[in-house]
Amino acid sequence: QVQLVESGGGLVQAGGSLRLSCAASGSIFSSNAMGWFRQAPGKEREFVAAISWTGDSTSYADSVKGRFTISGDNAKNTVNLQMNSLKPEDTAVYYCAAGAFVIRRYDHTQYPYWGQGTQVTVSS
Repeated sequence: QVQLVESGGGLVQAGGSLRLSCAASGSIFSSNAMGWFRQAPGKEREFVAAISWTGDSTSYADSVKGRFTISGDNAKNTVNLQMNSLKPEDTAVYYCAAGAFVIRRYDHTQYPYWGQGTQVTVSS
């Protein structure tokens, strides 16, 4: 089975930075996109950023645009999320995801493979 594992979460003060990483293992598959989603306590899971291996295009939620940068290696099925200028409202569990037929990259239902998540807490 395909397994995704996130790392790099932690506690940081507002204005600080964190770098999240995600690595895939297990069954080999061809993904056309990988992304990051987050879920805060009592909130729905929301889109953060995604990268499409076709053309290496990226997309971001308006709330993180200009602060977060997604990157990855298609051949190694890895993806990273550089998070700068963090705000308390960024506090959430961050999940990486992958899919082979992703069209709407902001839609979590497009991704069949998910990691267990990593906690990001931003204090004020």
